Amino acid sequence: MNRRKFLSTTAAAGAVLVAKPYVARAAKYDLLVAEPVHSTGYLPMYIAMANNYFAEADIEVKIVTIETGGGHTNAVLSGQAFAFIGGPEHNAFAKVKGAELRSVVHCVDRGNIYFCAAKGNDPNTADWPTYFKGQTIAVGPYGGTPNSITRFLLNKWKLDAKKDVTLYEMPNSAVPAGVRSGQAKIGVTTEPMIAQGIKLGLWGEPFFNVPKELGPYAYSTINIRLDSIKKEPEVVRGFVRGMMKGLKFLYADKNGAAEIAKKHFPTMALEDLKATLDRSFADNMWSKDGMISREAWETGKAVVMGAGMLKIDVKYDEIIDMSFVESVRARL
Repeated sequence: MNRRKFLSTTAAAGAVLVAKPYVARAAKYDLLVAEPVHSTGYLPMYIAMANNYFAEADIEVKIVTIETGGGHTNAVLSGQAFAFIGGPEHNAFAKVKGAELRSVVHCVDRGNIYFCAAKGNDPNTADWPTYFKGQTIAVGPYGGTPNSITRFLLNKWKLDAKKDVTLYEMPNSAVPAGVRSGQAKIGVTTEPMIAQGIKLGLWGEPFFNVPKELGPYAYSTINIRLDSIKKEPEVVRGFVRGMMKGLKFLYADKNGAAEIAKKHFPTMALEDLKATLDRSFADNMWSKDGMISREAWETGKAVVMGAGMLKIDVKYDEIIDMSFVESVRARL
């Protein structure tokens, strides 16, 4: 399936396409990036698109949102997309099956999910095994990182994901609806859906803050085929440079970053958007320099192994390549 047909197919299936031309003429490299949800967590990439940082390397980036546990990874493995944004554990899953993917630049350095309780179901204790037992939980699809973290925490609290709780696995964007309908009493979600849910009276502030609880985490990285590194290193370097400039702008000009975020989330009220970004900065959500630390992967690996999703210990250097970040960093 060629890229044009892939775009048409995913759009017909309900995927959300967000694209912006950056130069009047056609760019030399037309790259598609698959994301699992359209999220403010990926704001550094949206900034790089809006500010023409990719265009500096003659690259035009389009994004496609594929809300299935492994759909964004499969788009890259099949060659239909250049990269996906998501945790490097997906590279580990692929490696176990004989495929070679690499994370080449960081984006989200914390576990970007929060647990929100439906009104009337707020915890009155921090005894999490007691509180969670018997709960109904709306969470993203199996294979996705929010699902993995949820299973990891349940396992840590000695709770069985099948017997002690009820997990309703659904597209990430559907979690608020799962709570609103009464199907679930806890939502595992992120911004901007947290702020929107608070405004609607669906839930209050998150009662469990994963970014603070788990610390540095390789949660969302840019991941590509090893074949792309070997055959198109300059394209990879240009993309990595654009991402790193996006991260730099994010921290240097928060107001400018908010303006770009508003364009990607036009239905969000300005006060909701501000609350969203304030939460993310307060929780040290984004990488500052694009580097994926070994500590961040150890945390991510512990989650998927603890959740039973990864059975083999996959080493940092087998799925993460920081050579492009290191070469670009000296020139920024």
